[in-house]
Amino acid sequence: METYIAVLRGINVSGHNIIKMDALRKLFEDSGYGYVRTYIQSGNVIFANVKTAAEKLEKNISEKILNTFGYDVPVIVRDLNEIKKLIKDNPFTKNAGQDLKNLYAILLSNEPAKESTGKIPEVPNDSTIYLIKGKTVYLYCPGGYGNTKLTNAFFEKHLRVTATARNWKTICELAKIAEDIRTSDVR
Repeated sequence: METYIAVLRGINVSGHNIIKMDALRKLFEDSGYGYVRTYIQSGNVIFANVKTAAEKLEKNISEKILNTFGYDVPVIVRDLNEIKKLIKDNPFTKNAGQDLKNLYAILLSNEPAKESTGKIPEVPNDSTIYLIKGKTVYLYCPGGYGNTKLTNAFFEKHLRVTATARNWKTICELAKIAEDIRTSDVR
């Protein structure tokens, strides 16, 4: 069994695409996934399954959400080892002066083409700094994520991949829950 984290884009935001977490957990359980846990209302699901390609899981989960709730929701899946590496590789956690509450990770559906990463325009009057590493954009937003122009939509447009952001506290908590599932005595 492998432990996975699924992050859904665009649910329970500003009253749109409302999915209750108990209903989302049930959808995962009814789909045959084990040890299903959710974290906060923004569409974070931790679950266990036999080792399966992330793309296959993403497609299956997205189709189930569409068929059950009627929402076409992008889903990005990472296994626990990928999330642990994402945490370890964050260049901004190594800077003692940076406030962790201003850190974010944007998970990308695919690694962007090199030519796309070189064409991202500078955004005037935005103090956000970022680094693209593989299928992750690491963001440090000293003015807060709500005030930056470097959003999911910005990176999707310029990198031509699906993206969804999570704050650093959420990323770390998802890893902790996934590790608890992996090491659970129940398994």
